[in-house]
Amino acid sequence: MYLLSIPKMYMARNLQRRFLLFLSIIILLSFLFGQTPRTYKSIPAMRQDPTSCPMMISEETITPLQNTKHLLVSAYMDQRVKGLDLRIIGIFRRDSIQPLHCSFCCAGWLSKTSPTTILQHADNFGFPFVTTDVMCQIPTNCNATHVTLLTEPDRLKATNNTWLPISNKKTDENKEKKLEFEFTVCISNLFGDYNNVLQYAQTLEMYRLLGVDRVVIYNTSCGPDLNHLLQSYSQEGFVEMVPWPIDKHLNPSHGWLFSEHGGDVHYFGQLTTLNDCIYRSMELSRYVMLNDIDEIIMPYQHNDLKSLMSTLEQSHPNTGVFPIENHIFPYQHFEPSKRFHLPQWNGVPGVNILEHIYREDPNRNIYHPYKLIVRPESVEQTSVHEVLKRFGQQYKVPPEVCRLIHVRTALRGSLTLKELNVDKRLWDFHEMLIPKVDQVLKRVGLLNT
Repeated sequence: MYLLSIPKMYMARNLQRRFLLFLSIIILLSFLFGQTPRTYKSIPAMRQDPTSCPMMISEETITPLQNTKHLLVSAYMDQRVKGLDLRIIGIFRRDSIQPLHCSFCCAGWLSKTSPTTILQHADNFGFPFVTTDVMCQIPTNCNATHVTLLTEPDRLKATNNTWLPISNKKTDENKEKKLEFEFTVCISNLFGDYNNVLQYAQTLEMYRLLGVDRVVIYNTSCGPDLNHLLQSYSQEGFVEMVPWPIDKHLNPSHGWLFSEHGGDVHYFGQLTTLNDCIYRSMELSRYVMLNDIDEIIMPYQHNDLKSLMSTLEQSHPNTGVFPIENHIFPYQHFEPSKRFHLPQWNGVPGVNILEHIYREDPNRNIYHPYKLIVRPESVEQTSVHEVLKRFGQQYKVPPEVCRLIHVRTALRGSLTLKELNVDKRLWDFHEMLIPKVDQVLKRVGLLNT
């Protein structure tokens, strides 16, 4: 038995030696062919922050800023101011503005914080809350997709914050991209039980005839018929409805002056919505018009807005802000023949602008308001009747070239009918306007047959 076991031991040892030799060869080959060359080892790999971005992204148009009394609205890339990359539009309480810090989500990783520059807009009309821009610089090598604000420079606290998506990001595609729209109208702040359906339909169709291809409306609330009309326009893509639940966060004023009307913020946050609309349109529209729904920016020497602006830009290059003088057509005075008192519109709530042809002369001895046509890239901050900060020149358009048709209560109520001017400019469009209005009213079930 002992003699028979010796060959078996020899064979086992021989197999063990072969296995060790084979393993040694494998290790040697792995070292020779798998080693990274030293030239690559000398280049340090780009280090990214190991902290990943949180997932609490705001889907609202108004977002409370944690640990403050402030509200955030939107964030836009804006590199027109040297040394700054991002503009966050918000509504801040003026008596509690403190230092803030930006934290960015850099395509999946969390940046270090950067200090902010806080810019209150000049117009606040005495209200406690004011439209405010928070300017930030994006860290180097950060492909920023979202941003949040912190009251302390501690990026780890950002993980519990709500983040805003960043719009208007600059890419090579943006430079070559053709603007989608020629003219955008920004209508700020629809609120209350406003149900002026007929004037809304007439004005929107008049905009279309003049060459407007997009209308942005910030909607807090409105009457049921008007809501039905606007939903129809929204479905076809002509109107962009922006939810604006300002009354869920503040006590908004129904007026423009705090000393007379009280509340937290001017006219349901009108100044904020106008500024947001300009930045919302900056990469989309060649021109932006800032006016109310009872106002029509009307060319008097051109058939449409495109030919008007072509003429103005040729005569006034490097100009991006064009104030248009306000002219009121009091709706207590009616055209006597009742030519456009149409029976199919009798049951439609609202004002028939074709029936009002009497125009007040502005009292130029006192402040007289304008509304605006702007190139959005020329505007940094705007108010209702004037641009607060701009790039480039401004040109006030003479009223004989273009004026605002503003159908509303009289501003100079002491003027008699004989002291008013007859202005039938709207009638030049009646053959196209009336069928268009009928069509949309029929579509929403409001047209009498």
